[in-house]
Amino acid sequence: MADRLQLDTRPTLEDVARVAGVSRATVSRVVNGKRDVGSEIQETVRAAIAATGYVPNRAARSLATQRAGTVVVVVSGAGAPVDGTTTTEVDFTDPFFGRLVGGLLRALRPQDINPVLMLAETDADRARVMAFVRGGNAEGALFVTTQPDDPLPEMFGEARLPLVMFARPGKPIPVNFVDVANRDGAALAAAHLVSLGRRSIVTISGPLAVPAAQDRLSGFRDALARHGQAYVPTATGDFSFESGAEAMRSLLTEVPDLDGVFAANDHMALAAMGILEASGRRVPQDVSVIGFDDSAIAALTRPGLTSVRQPFEEMAAAMVRILLDQLADPTRRVSSVIFEPTLTVRGSA
Repeated sequence: MADRLQLDTRPTLEDVARVAGVSRATVSRVVNGKRDVGSEIQETVRAAIAATGYVPNRAARSLATQRAGTVVVVVSGAGAPVDGTTTTEVDFTDPFFGRLVGGLLRALRPQDINPVLMLAETDADRARVMAFVRGGNAEGALFVTTQPDDPLPEMFGEARLPLVMFARPGKPIPVNFVDVANRDGAALAAAHLVSLGRRSIVTISGPLAVPAAQDRLSGFRDALARHGQAYVPTATGDFSFESGAEAMRSLLTEVPDLDGVFAANDHMALAAMGILEASGRRVPQDVSVIGFDDSAIAALTRPGLTSVRQPFEEMAAAMVRILLDQLADPTRRVSSVIFEPTLTVRGSA
């Protein structure tokens, strides 16, 4: 093995890869303790690490502070509508937040990283999060928000602090994120309704300031246009149960003969089912209903709710992997992972 490299800057993963004669990705997997690398290659990489003097960022901080690595799980918007009003009441019984945050915590556990949950509903909350990470109390952050104009990602970027978001940010900024192909998921719902013979189809969108809601609406409209339905009556909700009920009432007034409904999340779809049944419409005999998320409650209703599945657990694990890769190599470019949705068919459609 070559003598210790004389480098002008701190050794990087690329330096280790060059000395070991392997790819950067292989070095990253060894550094992060992945088990799918052969023992001989692991030994070669470890020797190269010793030769270059490379120290992962997380390990260096742990040695300096004598504490295990810590990551902040930041939640914003769990208790606030997208109309700008705020509340510190975060409802983790909401299937979206509960399932996603639970997935993040489970993904962090085997990585020997301590998660710290922080809320960021107000400017003061965001200042506390920034101070906590800037002060060396955490290596970086995993961020979940429903607020399209949330300033926290830009604040992390300006401070050059590692951050991974769930879902595409509301505006184009250089930030890591993990998302589902929302347009494709909505297209699956449209194709399924058409296959059932539904011809008077409506949709309940989410708040259109949110990129996911925009994509689900446009994907649904485009798919139905391909099947000859040029106009899709639409009512907008805010992802809440109450807004779904109100939207369904409005659509029943506008389109009395509707026979298919796609809602942008399961909460609104379940509310729509309740309104339809209260109005004398049978689900699925008279009206087929499809939601989005495939949350736990989708399987508990009668009939069960057909829903586009977001693989929350896999998406949470990807967020953790991206953050660990960036901690191992602070020079790493921001990246994204987009998951493919599937349709879980139950009794509602």
